[in-house]
Amino acid sequence: MKKTFRVIGYLLSLLLITVICLYTFNLEYILKGVKVIYFTGHTTAYIDDYPQFDNRKIEAGKNVQTWAISKEYNSKNSTEKLKDLNIDLGTVAFLIIKNDSIWYEKYANGYDENSLTNSFSMAKSITVSLLGKAINEGKLKGLEQPVSDFFPEFKDYNGNALTLGDLASMSSGLNWDENYYNPFSQTARAYFKEDMREEILKLKLVENPGNSFKYLSGNTLLLGMIIEKATGMHLSEYLSESFWKPMGMKNDALWQLDSEESGLEKAYCCIASNARDFARFGKLYKNKGQWNGEQLLDSNFVALATHARFKESPQYGYGFWLSDYNGKDVFYMRGILGQYVIVIPEDDIIIVRLGEDLIRRKEDENHAPDFFIYIDEAYKMLDHD
Repeated sequence: MKKTFRVIGYLLSLLLITVICLYTFNLEYILKGVKVIYFTGHTTAYIDDYPQFDNRKIEAGKNVQTWAISKEYNSKNSTEKLKDLNIDLGTVAFLIIKNDSIWYEKYANGYDENSLTNSFSMAKSITVSLLGKAINEGKLKGLEQPVSDFFPEFKDYNGNALTLGDLASMSSGLNWDENYYNPFSQTARAYFKEDMREEILKLKLVENPGNSFKYLSGNTLLLGMIIEKATGMHLSEYLSESFWKPMGMKNDALWQLDSEESGLEKAYCCIASNARDFARFGKLYKNKGQWNGEQLLDSNFVALATHARFKESPQYGYGFWLSDYNGKDVFYMRGILGQYVIVIPEDDIIIVRLGEDLIRRKEDENHAPDFFIYIDEAYKMLDHD
């Protein structure tokens, strides 16, 4: 019995020392990560984790604009391959929208058209949309405006200024560690730390900005801080006024904050909304920034965002992923667990998929394999070439 008490005492002492060390070395966010992830039975971030964080509401307006429903709505069954893939990867929402009408819609695992799930990095496309809106409204000068206008910490690198466009196109040259599985990485800090403003302002330029593509979530966090400063509004409020209300979103959404005290939206991720409302951003960009006769975004900005900035990196524009699959230009919003809003303008098709997992891509692949499968199987259902 004494031996048992000694072991328990040793373990408690070890736990206490570990906690003290985490706080001493500014790593206390790891404790929150353990609580949010492992204590809820998960091994990584998950689509329903938003109640574990502080959030700010993205208010929908009273003028809800419902989606048109195709005359052929759900007239075709899912292909067997798509059905199996959706089961295997935990798909909770799958939509095919043709000619701005919902043609196919399927929910699973207790989710429905009003269920909120985490956007993850699809929020990057939305943050870049807010950048375009702020430029339209004259609150920002343009993509070439230096970041140092807002934060002098990022003056220049070898005389080359870091610009808003560099942040939006993932070519900042900042020393951000984009590692999703290392608990000590900046990406892990961004997800769980309670004051990311200080962390972001510690970043340094280590490469010439605007030269090449390198995907860094810190770019979008810094961009969000700039939009907040330029507009004098929280990102959630600016998103509500700029897009959520004008586009007639059905439901309020939530944007995760680093903490209630700091109040910084995680601009690189973490908008909790539903498939139909996420799909509206696909429609907005497919229709060149126009929404029911109103130009919400400048068409030139939409064109720029959905085309590659760098020839050697054709997979990314400004906030949107790009592909020329099967000879068709495709742009899409993407989240880490296979969240997609896929737009194929040539055929007036939008595909939305939300769910719990994806087929991991290899290091030399720009797009996850399931991305292509969703397109292929949707076309088979539509009987398109």
